[in-house]
Amino acid sequence: MPGGSIYVTPDDQVHGLSPQVMYEQFWIKDADQRRKMRMVKAAVGLVVGLVLAYRFALPSPPVIGILAGLLVGAADAFWAWHSYEATAVWRGRRRGENITGKLLRRKLRRRGYQVLDGRAVPGQASIDHLVIGPGGIWVVDNEAWDPDTEIARYGERLFLGEKYGTKVAKALVDASDALAQVLSRESGIPVTIEPLLAVHGGKIRRTVTAEGLTLLKPRLVARWITQGPRAEFDEQQVELLVRTAARVLRRMG
Repeated sequence: MPGGSIYVTPDDQVHGLSPQVMYEQFWIKDADQRRKMRMVKAAVGLVVGLVLAYRFALPSPPVIGILAGLLVGAADAFWAWHSYEATAVWRGRRRGENITGKLLRRKLRRRGYQVLDGRAVPGQASIDHLVIGPGGIWVVDNEAWDPDTEIARYGERLFLGEKYGTKVAKALVDASDALAQVLSRESGIPVTIEPLLAVHGGKIRRTVTAEGLTLLKPRLVARWITQGPRAEFDEQQVELLVRTAARVLRRMG
């Protein structure tokens, strides 16, 4: 058949579907297999628990074996749920900016940092979060990739899977530079702004810094900010910068 393959049989059930929908369908389809494997793992945990209990003369070996089996089964169920939940933003079931915004406020407000959400830099792209505090200013954006996309640095280049990440990095770096110029001019306080990208999904080892951009998991953003101060602003300067940013940056709906 023209345009087809003699080795792969077309599947009308998935033809034309988005990767996100296909992922969910395969996840549902594999539910029975996951349950069977979980029972096998729990059984192995039970046997190992019994063996260890008898080996070290622990009291009530059957109880220990059952508890070990339950623990293994629960751990497997949790890991399966966690792996699926990690794709929620990519699948469109959750909003990355909501997740990151809540994490930033919960971890940074008590340290004197303020978070402005959904702002548009004049003449540049919109940003998800602007963090201003005693240690400096950060732009934080959100992106989601499928679970198989490896995010890494090779040499000086950023790679998102098999593609260069230059376009993604440059857009956020340019927006940060433009915002720094605006805030410096309007507030009278010279500032620099570091761009961060909260990664939802994909494969990333803690943090990746390349081409002027740092990419990291949402739960690590607040720690990165507090452990890496770039400036020393007092309370009045922070307040002035926050008011200036709220005034000059257009709020996105």
